[in-house]
Amino acid sequence: MIKKASFLLAALLMVAVACKDQEKSESKQAVLTIVDDNDPQVSISENGAVSTAHPLATETGVAMLEKGGNAIDAAVAAAFALSVVEPSMSGLGGRLQAIVMDANGKISGVDATTQAGIDYDPETAPKGQYGYATIGVPGVVKGLTKLLTDYGSLDLQTVMQPAIDLAENGFLVLGGEALRQSMAMDKIKEFAGTSKYFMNGDTTYVAGSRLVQKDLANTLKLIAAEGEKVFYEGEIAQKIVADVQKHGGTLSMEALAEYQARDADLVEGSYRGFGLHGLYIPSYGAITIEMLQILEHFDLSEMPETTWAELVYQANQKAYEDRWNQEDLEAGKQLTSKEHAQKLADEIALFPKKEAAMLLNNPPSWNENGHTTHLSVTDSKGNVIALTQSLGPIMGSKVATDGLGFVYAATLGGYLGDMEPGQRAQSHISPFIITRKGKPYLVLGAAGGSRIPTAVVQVASRVLDHKMPLNKALAAARVHSGDTIMLVETHEGTWTTAAIDQFKADGYLLEEIDQRGRFGRVHAVMMDTITGQWIGAADPDWEGTSESPEK
Repeated sequence: MIKKASFLLAALLMVAVACKDQEKSESKQAVLTIVDDNDPQVSISENGAVSTAHPLATETGVAMLEKGGNAIDAAVAAAFALSVVEPSMSGLGGRLQAIVMDANGKISGVDATTQAGIDYDPETAPKGQYGYATIGVPGVVKGLTKLLTDYGSLDLQTVMQPAIDLAENGFLVLGGEALRQSMAMDKIKEFAGTSKYFMNGDTTYVAGSRLVQKDLANTLKLIAAEGEKVFYEGEIAQKIVADVQKHGGTLSMEALAEYQARDADLVEGSYRGFGLHGLYIPSYGAITIEMLQILEHFDLSEMPETTWAELVYQANQKAYEDRWNQEDLEAGKQLTSKEHAQKLADEIALFPKKEAAMLLNNPPSWNENGHTTHLSVTDSKGNVIALTQSLGPIMGSKVATDGLGFVYAATLGGYLGDMEPGQRAQSHISPFIITRKGKPYLVLGAAGGSRIPTAVVQVASRVLDHKMPLNKALAAARVHSGDTIMLVETHEGTWTTAAIDQFKADGYLLEEIDQRGRFGRVHAVMMDTITGQWIGAADPDWEGTSESPEK
């Protein structure tokens, strides 16, 4: 039976067990009680949970579990569905990172980010922040098919059919998707294919309108029938290359055919006895682990919430200074070492001198558009997956090829800086698994560009340190480092005026961001270690949901 809990009435259970210190710490975790069956953003069930950024994608994942599929089948189906119903955030032309833990405890990952073609010449290639110049080799299709082949149990046609149906029959556009497409409308109009698919007369599709995508449905049907090869070497590849090269882009058949979704490099650490597991470059799992291990040196459970936020902000600053030090896996091991975290923690001061803070120059106002989508899934057998996919900015490159129906990610041409032939796009994407005694405990990730690691860290700390129920942790106020200032979330239900005044009294320069969804959108599942049930929760700043299968 599906059981769901209320954001307002969720309660906290704490258990104190007389045993070794580590076990004692682990036993005091938050447990979400069941009091409301009507909350679409929370689910609780022994049968698993699916949490995604769109209700139709969540339903798709649940349907796979009810067909007897595992968590990876559900995640792949949901990801294909998101490429249809949330096209401003992700799609077949985008990039993907995923981390998987199977029922036997084995952790692995898939790297399917976009890359520069093997024949890409950065010296002669066209430049641009959007358009054909930014199109690199897409990774999502090979990433999803690799996940299904390596870890799934259902066939490709089965997991893709819901996405095909959504594209062919249409769906009602949600308000958030309508808003994002409208924000990109002027650029959408520059490209014939994109205009064909995303303009509805003189404007983009408004909330509540039905978006039917017949060409995308046909593209999905080809992939379902013929597999990934048709996208990278066959009919679809030929259409991609012909369109990109006709309009001055650099993609070639050789670059598409050479591309492979790879087994990702893993990084790991620990936090108060819990295991931390992420993906290394081109994902930012090492930075996420580094932040948590810096925070481990402070007793966050008893201090005022504003002090906690100030420590998160400083740990964010320290860890982000290492973003450019991720050369190889050995460097990753150094960044995730306890010694490195201790060194950085020792450099943190709880309260900076106000005079010094006030001498800093105010940076330009923070105005980065959110992008990307994340989903987390678990099944009744204990398989779990955290999967993040992205187009880069809203609507990616803003280019869709007429006849194919999907938008390409922005990768090349200076959008992500200079890239070399075959180089993969790095990003802040950080799908993440936290384990307890070798078992999956908290599975999460986020959307939101540079705020992804900080969102993951803050939700994890809220659960592990503050003992918050998962949905409360997702709703709680967040901060982020804006170079010389602290960015603080101030929409209703987040930081109060009193908290803002305290930050200022403690010597921090602030920028208040009164917008929902600007500090990362987290979708997560976690284990209730007392009842043995899976809890799923969707970020309340987004339109996503969490559901559980009935069997």
